[in-house]
Amino acid sequence: MAAIPALDPEAEPSMDVILVGSSELSSSVSPGTGRDLIAYEVKANQRNIEDICICCGSLQVHTQHPLFEGGICAPCKDKFLDALFLYDDDGYQSYCSICCSGETLLICGNPDCTRCYCFECVDSLVSPGTSGKVHAMSNWVCYLCLPSSRSGLLQRRRKWRSQLKAFYDRESENPLEMFETVPVWRRQPVRVLSLFEDIKKELTSLGFLESGSDAGQLKHVDDVTDTVRKDVEEWGPFDLVYGATPLLGHTSDRPPSWYLFQFHRLLQYARPKLGSPRPFFWMFVDNLVLNKEDEDVACRFLEMEPVTIPDVHGGSLQNAVRVWSNIPAIRSSRHLALVSEEELSLLAQNRQSSKLAAKWPTKLVKNCFLPLREYFKYFSTELTSSL
Repeated sequence: MAAIPALDPEAEPSMDVILVGSSELSSSVSPGTGRDLIAYEVKANQRNIEDICICCGSLQVHTQHPLFEGGICAPCKDKFLDALFLYDDDGYQSYCSICCSGETLLICGNPDCTRCYCFECVDSLVSPGTSGKVHAMSNWVCYLCLPSSRSGLLQRRRKWRSQLKAFYDRESENPLEMFETVPVWRRQPVRVLSLFEDIKKELTSLGFLESGSDAGQLKHVDDVTDTVRKDVEEWGPFDLVYGATPLLGHTSDRPPSWYLFQFHRLLQYARPKLGSPRPFFWMFVDNLVLNKEDEDVACRFLEMEPVTIPDVHGGSLQNAVRVWSNIPAIRSSRHLALVSEEELSLLAQNRQSSKLAAKWPTKLVKNCFLPLREYFKYFSTELTSSL
């Protein structure tokens, strides 16, 4: 095997490196349509790849792709923003890291990487037939992990992490700032403050927590009535603050709004100092117990509208939660199914009148934590069920 080039500062450590289909792209092939045009325009027409959308081949470029050299059109930009941080149950990203689409995906074999690439992007940007060769490999290292920054027309951008943050901050409609993702060698175990509901089991099943002194830290506090800033500062610092209202039908001595106000109070205590670049995330989950007035207060305090995440089986609504969070992709349209307020109201009424104890809806929000793999160390690549 040829000597491996020195690692790029932006590349992550990887396993065996195999360069496939990165030698040349034929310029003599007559142009097709869409992505088939990319190689022809660059090779035959000498067009700058920054003037072509590398996701679909459109020449109507809106801005530059944040991860790889090339342009991106407005529709593909919206798709990219909506889907890049979405994850499947297996812990890998749901869509191609280039076009955020694709039907058949190639998974990176680097255990510290969760990215995927579609056959269409690989064949049009690296070279025709490359996807088949990669698919036949047992361990393939992706284009953001390779020591070499170029494969065919696919050129990794320098400082692509900061480019990605700038892209999100500039193009996203989300009012909250995105934190720059963290290289593997700098990732530390996550430190969690879990209020009211204990999410240790869920985070352990996702690989974020493990037994041992250097394997993540979770502080669970149920009654925070007497908790003051000094307590939170002594327990912390924290990277993730989680809180939830009680379950529907659950007996509580406190009104549902108490949980919102206490979560917001402790969230302020846990936040890093203003201007700190340290990634800091939070999530508040309402189990459909807040009334409309409480919801409006939550939106004002947490500075965003909630996202409703439903659990639909057999065409019927089994459960749902409202979520406020700054974790990437929480607001993605692909997370959601259309659920009317009437359906949510009926579900709440049925739960309150039911004598059956409801289960904590951790299954609904569990996968929302997976984007944190881009920021914090995780101890297992094998996801397990916590339910």
